Amino acid sequence: MSSTPPQEIPRAQLLAERAFSTLERFLHIEAVSGAILLLAAACALIWANSPLADGYHALWHTPLSIGLGDFVFSRSLHFWINDALMTVFFLVVGMEIRREIHEGALSDPRQAALPMAAALGGVVVPALIYVALNAEPASRQGWAVPTATDIAFAVGVLALLGRSIPGNVRVFLLALAIIDDIVAVLIIAFFYSGGLQYGGFLVAILGILLVFGLQRIGVGSALAYVIPGAVVWSGLLITGAHPTLAGVALGLLTPVRSIPMREQPLDALSRAIGDLPDRKTSPDPGAGQLAGPLRRLRLAQRELRPPVVRVQTALHPWVAFIVMPLFALANAGVTLAGVDLSMPGPQWVMVGVAVALVAGKAVGVIGASWLVVRLGWCRLPPGVSWGGVCLIGLLAGIGFTMSIFIAMLAFADEGLLAAAKLGVLVGSLTAAILGLAWGTVLIRRRA
Repeated sequence: MSSTPPQEIPRAQLLAERAFSTLERFLHIEAVSGAILLLAAACALIWANSPLADGYHALWHTPLSIGLGDFVFSRSLHFWINDALMTVFFLVVGMEIRREIHEGALSDPRQAALPMAAALGGVVVPALIYVALNAEPASRQGWAVPTATDIAFAVGVLALLGRSIPGNVRVFLLALAIIDDIVAVLIIAFFYSGGLQYGGFLVAILGILLVFGLQRIGVGSALAYVIPGAVVWSGLLITGAHPTLAGVALGLLTPVRSIPMREQPLDALSRAIGDLPDRKTSPDPGAGQLAGPLRRLRLAQRELRPPVVRVQTALHPWVAFIVMPLFALANAGVTLAGVDLSMPGPQWVMVGVAVALVAGKAVGVIGASWLVVRLGWCRLPPGVSWGGVCLIGLLAGIGFTMSIFIAMLAFADEGLLAAAKLGVLVGSLTAAILGLAWGTVLIRRRA
């Protein structure tokens, strides 16, 4: 039987395919997402200090409502970004933690010990430096602001240094940042969730049971988990805990294995593909004849990758290029004229955050790593020198997204909050510049 000759593809279609393929690769370059995040923060800072500053602040206070019948839930645009959209960011964080625990740098306790010690040093030392510089109770509330590391920004800056940096340096930094995020999530849950309404936990538990139920009956479509996820989010909102923690919980519950099938996904894929030509050449090749093989084809194609990989890959461009830049645009706009650094409170908050991020993170990460290696508890990974550990310590000082997030939970006073945000911006930018400079020195030494 002769095969049908291939159709000639129009040139415009070929160009479009190449353009979309290039765009897809571009969206997964970590350095690009870091640059977009920095650009959004710069735009927010310029906008908030321009003649259009009133419009900037009024925009984020614009009410946005959803309703059904008599029920209306109305919140500001700022709330929807910080409390709803950022849940998707924390969902990806939870999935990254889940993957690393299952098969990554955190799966082997011996391999995870060094980044774990480094991360704890990078949390404790900055917190101590900040508290030493801020003795007043109101200012001391921000002790956790400089303890966080922005994964996307830090790994993006590392990517700018190119492939001359050993791959294990990136793995070390990624593991450290993920452990940092675990600590940050615990800090938010235990220190920045006040006056809990325990009735909301019943709603959250109901949502989690719905997730387990869907997983038990083999529902693999991510869209089916939107409603249970919304129930968990609503429950945590009712409790008074930060609702974005729902993202972390759902991320940790995402399966690391595909749903059970009667045959392996590749075998099912081959069988479905084999059925299609026979059905197409049957006497009555209607839509009903092709529906079965096509359904099996879609199911096998979906289950080739475990849900935690599939969903994280699908959400990554949305988080990197929409959620995080929107968060930066909505929260990095510090009106410099409104930060009164002549007052000791805001002054020391800004200095404390900036110094703790730049010096505290580096000293904590490098010092803790050196201590556990010197005691013989750990060894440096292959290809990671002490110069590489110094690079990791500097890049860990890029707090940005998570640090700003914690600052907004820590400070009710607008002056202290603005000073903390300014400290995060100055500290993160300084850490990024120092990291790039030191990374360039390391590359020249290797060359």
